[in-house]
Amino acid sequence: MDSVTRIQSVRERVAGWRAAGESVALVPTMGCLHKGHLALITEARQRCARVVLSIFLNPLQFGPDEDFARYPRTLEHDKELAEDARVDLAFVPTTFEIFPTGFERSTRVDVPELSKILEGQRRPAHFEGVATITTKFLQIVQPDVLVLGEKDYQHLVIVRRLVADLCLPVEVLAVAVVRDHDGLAYGARNRQLSPRERNLAPRLYEALKHARRRLTDGERDFVALQEAGFRELERAGFVPEYFSIRQAGDLLPPRFESREVVVLAAARLGSTRLVDCVPVQLPPRTRAG
Repeated sequence: MDSVTRIQSVRERVAGWRAAGESVALVPTMGCLHKGHLALITEARQRCARVVLSIFLNPLQFGPDEDFARYPRTLEHDKELAEDARVDLAFVPTTFEIFPTGFERSTRVDVPELSKILEGQRRPAHFEGVATITTKFLQIVQPDVLVLGEKDYQHLVIVRRLVADLCLPVEVLAVAVVRDHDGLAYGARNRQLSPRERNLAPRLYEALKHARRRLTDGERDFVALQEAGFRELERAGFVPEYFSIRQAGDLLPPRFESREVVVLAAARLGSTRLVDCVPVQLPPRTRAG
């Protein structure tokens, strides 16, 4: 595996692959690689001849009171994992390389409405940062396939909308959440949990599964289910921020005829913020039911 820091180096490498008729996948990350990232790389490897992994801790995604300074940084270990996973090129740019005029004055990309709900209510600038860096990396690499995970589900929906609205020639491929043995979704912030918090953390997934089971059993009082999930997290020792049921495709509130929904939650354990989700296929119902 080669590792480069310059945009021009990426473009030259990709141009060579294109000349040889090879397809290219991009797996964007903020580093601190774990089994969830490795699943993305595996999927990318299966879909395309070449895989580019970006490692960039994007300052635009963090608000002034968030954990940018605390976010785990494990670059050398990340490179070892990427090489073992048969990544062809690791793109590890500096902040100056991506934002040469300073990220405070950089052009921004905004996906309205979708960016203001759920995560966006608590983190108002977060998805502007996500959309901006995603657009930049798509322009730098120009991949055939962009591979993202479903754990950050709103992120996935926003990127799909961005790609569609800007007519970008890339397929967005989603990979299901990868979980530890006890159900906790793999995430970089998991390593910030204390031993006690780590033991409690799988209760987030349990609350989501309870809601999924009630939905598949036919319950349709979405407000009551959301309130029940929120209270379940509180009883488990979390400080929940939201517990929400939304349509899978556009994150609008579900309607009577909705068939595919997603249950999403964000909650804090101590100083660590966790997010997770489960997709749900609703059984058909009649008006009389």
